[in-house]
Order: sequence, then C-alpha cells, then structure tokens
Amino acid sequence: MKSVLKNFINGILTIVPIILVIYVIYKIFMFLDSLLGNVLKPYLQERYIPGIGLLTTLVLITILGWLSTRFITGSIIKLIDRLLEKTPFVKTVYSVIKDTVHSFLGDKKSFSKVAMVTIPGTNMKSLGFITTDNLKAFHEPLSEHVAVYVPQTFQVAGFTFLIPKNEVEIIDVKPEDAMKFILSGGMTSSNGQKSVNENSR
Repeated sequence: MKSVLKNFINGILTIVPIILVIYVIYKIFMFLDSLLGNVLKPYLQERYIPGIGLLTTLVLITILGWLSTRFITGSIIKLIDRLLEKTPFVKTVYSVIKDTVHSFLGDKKSFSKVAMVTIPGTNMKSLGFITTDNLKAFHEPLSEHVAVYVPQTFQVAGFTFLIPKNEVEIIDVKPEDAMKFILSGGMTSSNGQKSVNENSR
C-alpha cells in the first residue's frame, strides 16, 4: 500500500501540473481562436479548421499595426484614439486597457524592476514591482514617491502602494522569478527563490 500511495503521489506531482498547463493553453487557444473564428465558421462551415480564427486574428493585428504607421490610416487611428479618450466612461476603460498593454509591450515596460519594501511598523519584507517612478504628473506631492504593485499569493490580484523612493530597495532578481516566488507563496524552487532569500538576510 505504501508503494501504491507513493506512486499515486508521484503521479499527482508529475502529471497534474502538465494537465493543468495543457488545459490553460487549450482554453487560451480556444478563446483567441473564437475572436474571429465565430465570424468565419458560418462561411467555412465544415471546412473550418481550429486555428484559422487565431491565425486570422494575428494577421489582422499585423496589418492594422502596419496601417497605423501610414499617414492616412494612421491619422484615422489616432482620431479614433482621441475620440475614445474623450468619451465619458469609455475613456476610463480604454485608458486602463491601453496603459496595461503598453506596460507589458511598450518601450517603457512596467514590472521590469523588482522592489523589496518593509511593511510599516514591522521588520517584515514584501516583494513587488515598480510600475511607475514618475508620480509628479499624477500628484505634485508624490514627486519623491514610486508606485509599487504587490501581487497576492495564489492569485493575480494585488495592491498598489505609493512609497517614498528612499524606502524602496531595488533587488537583482528577474521579474519572472519574483512573480513565481510571490504567486507560489514562496514555494517555488527556482533560482529566484535563492536570490530572494540571499537578499533578505
């Protein structure tokens, strides 16, 4: 029984993560494929092959990206951009989505600096990511502060703290290692864990 139980646990530790990753990838693939796939299916019917919708989406995004650099089409896209930024309610949703996309793919990427901050009144440390180091435009008195996003363990939610620059320590840890360390509650066995432990001493 001990041998059976040991093999069962080994199976869970080995197979379950693989199954979950495949499931997540499948769900993401199906979602992206359905964006234009649902439009194409009525026309292609039985000739529709899973993946055509995703491929069409990628091609369309690439074409729109190229058109955005042309004078006429670029001007039209900029006009739509300004219109969305001035429309009540819509501008809030649009600006959040736009800033989020730019923070990951733009020239000035957020989450590129890992920060370690001290929880007030304690000696405990918390890991986060610098999302912006220029708060002066947002609020003048915060010119000497930075925005630090601290994710929560086992979920993607988190908190944004505005902390004085001299109280934030930038540590030499890869952002992906820090994120894995935080989301796993410190249980990750990556090199990032070793770096964090060494810096915390």
